[in-house]
Amino acid sequence: MKLIVTGGAGFIGSAVVRQAVRDGHEVVNLDALTYAACLDNVASVSDAPNYAFIEADIRDRAAMDRVLAEHRPDAVMHLAAESHVDRSIDGPGTFIETNITGTYTLLEAARAHWVQAGRPEGFRFHHISTDEVFGSLGETGQFTETTPYDPRSPYSASKAASDHLVRAWHETYGLPVVLTNCSNNYGPYHFPEKLIPVVILNALAGRPIPVYGQGLNVRDWLYVEDHADALLTVLAKGAVGRSYNIGGENEARNIDIVRMICAILDEKRPKGTPYAEQISFVTDRPGHDLRYAIDPARIRTELGWRPSVTLQEGLEKTVQWYLDNEPWWRALQARAGVGERLGVKA
Repeated sequence: MKLIVTGGAGFIGSAVVRQAVRDGHEVVNLDALTYAACLDNVASVSDAPNYAFIEADIRDRAAMDRVLAEHRPDAVMHLAAESHVDRSIDGPGTFIETNITGTYTLLEAARAHWVQAGRPEGFRFHHISTDEVFGSLGETGQFTETTPYDPRSPYSASKAASDHLVRAWHETYGLPVVLTNCSNNYGPYHFPEKLIPVVILNALAGRPIPVYGQGLNVRDWLYVEDHADALLTVLAKGAVGRSYNIGGENEARNIDIVRMICAILDEKRPKGTPYAEQISFVTDRPGHDLRYAIDPARIRTELGWRPSVTLQEGLEKTVQWYLDNEPWWRALQARAGVGERLGVKA
C-alpha cells in the first residue's frame, strides 16, 4: 500500500514508519517537526526507496491538499498529535488546535481526495487515539470499544473530540475510517518527558526520580513496536467504521514500573547504591486518572492480534536501548520543557 503517516517523526509514528517501510509499503512521512519530533527516529529507513519525508502541518489545508494530490495514498494513518497530559494542563490551546482543528482539516482534505479519486472502496483513514478518552477506572473493570467517553484532561478531551469527528465524517460523508485506542506506550525513541524515559535518565544522572503521589496509578503498558504491528494489522484487516482497543495486557502501578527499571539498571549499569534510593514522591498532578485498563478481546478475536512483548522483556529492551543510544537523548535535553516539572499551572 501507499501510506501517508502523519506524525511519523514522533515516538509511535516513527515505529509505524519503520515497520511499514520494512514490510514493503510505500511510506510518506508527514510531520511538522514540533518539539517532540526527531528525524533521527527514522534514520534507519531514511534512505529506503519506498520512503519519503515531507515537513508540513496538518492544520494547513492547502498543504494537505497538495500532499494528497501528489502522492494519492491508499491510506492515511493519522498519528500526529500533542500527547503530553502535563503540557496540556499548562497550555491547552495547542492541544485544541492540533488535535481537534488539525484532525478536522486532515479529514476534509482526505474526504476531498477520496471523492476526487472516485470514492475507492479500498481507501482508509486510520485515526489513532488513546484509552484516556474513556476516563478513569476503579480497582476493577476494563475499557471496551463501547465504554462511554469521559475525558478528564485537556489532552484526553481533545483526543475524544477528534475521535468524534472521525466517526461523524464516516457516518455523514461515508469516509472509510477505522479507529484505534491504545494504552500507554513505551520503548525506543520515547521522548524524554514521559514516565519511563524520565526514570531511566534521572536514574543515570543521579537525580531524584520523581513519582507522582504515591505511585499507585495503574496503566496498561504496550511496547511501541507491538503497537505499530497492531496498527498495521487494523489497517489491513479492520472493518470500516469499527474501532479497536489495543492493549499490552501488562497492567502495573507506576511505582512498580519505577522499581522494575531501577532493578534493571542495578544489573546493567551498577553503581555504589541501589537506584531505587533516588525515588522521590512529589505532589500529584491535577486530575490524575487512577487506572486505565484495556479489554483487547475485539482485536484478538476479530483480527487475531495480541501483544508479543511482556512488560519485563519490554522494560529490559527499553533500558538497554537508552544505555546504547546516549547521543540520541543527549541531543534532546535542551528542548523546551525537558527535565522540568510541567502541569502545575492549574
